Amino acid sequence: MLYILLTHTYRNMVLRQGWHRLSLRQLLPRIIPADLLLGVLFMITTIGKIYLLREWVTGFVPPFPVFFEENWLAVLMAGLRLMTIWVLAYHLYHYAQREITIAKENARLEVISKEAQLNSLSAQLNPHFFFNSLNNIKSLIIENPMAARRAVDLLADLLRSSLYGRDKMLVTLGEEMDLVKDYLELEKLRLEERLEAQLSIDETLLDQQVPRLCIQTLVENAIKHGGGTIVIEISRKGECIAVRVQNPGKLDTGKSSTGLGLKNLRERMQLQYPGQGVFAINEHSNGIILATLLIPCV
Repeated sequence: MLYILLTHTYRNMVLRQGWHRLSLRQLLPRIIPADLLLGVLFMITTIGKIYLLREWVTGFVPPFPVFFEENWLAVLMAGLRLMTIWVLAYHLYHYAQREITIAKENARLEVISKEAQLNSLSAQLNPHFFFNSLNNIKSLIIENPMAARRAVDLLADLLRSSLYGRDKMLVTLGEEMDLVKDYLELEKLRLEERLEAQLSIDETLLDQQVPRLCIQTLVENAIKHGGGTIVIEISRKGECIAVRVQNPGKLDTGKSSTGLGLKNLRERMQLQYPGQGVFAINEHSNGIILATLLIPCV
């Protein structure tokens, strides 16, 4: 009980003075003299305890100064050793707890930052997508009013889907492909026979989660910079969903690779799947542009 009281007093002093929040360099000049003082108090407590206990049990002990002189050094060394171990263990525990708290806070801040960046990118993508669609409809109003009406219906569906799901960073592959099909129909109304689409989709993957508007962005880029026959292939590759979108054309590195849609998609993939997701776009020698996404299955 005496030793518990001794260490508890030290603990209260540490908490009151805020030593548990100090760095190692700030702490050392404080705990070294404190450890010496604890060792001295341990020595006094132990010698006094042993002296009184012997006197009570045997009734015969040498004078206290003689007893103290014979034992103080050995007891002091033992006290310094024990108090040093206790003080170091106490402060190492607080240091470990502080590091765990800092790590948790940093992880929480990283998640918040990641979500904020994804929300920002999503907010950029929606206007980009709908402004392009409105420009397409504008070109149809004079040329083909009936097609323009159908295009407005399709855009309304796309807008409804986007507004109700705008706070979702991930959607199922099935939901994403429904949007892609509506977008292709919208573009088909404008381009007519100049646009064809071929889809090959592994239906076992339709419930897998993918970044919202990821495939639509590739399709939009393929139509904008190539047109012709758009081939969309979605299959499983190991533990990933492999998305391939190809179209005839020539890759303009000054635009295609740095346009808002693709730049946005690249950043979203890095944020959503750091070190795992892959996005690449290349031009092949046969005049085919191939955009590839590898999305980890979750």
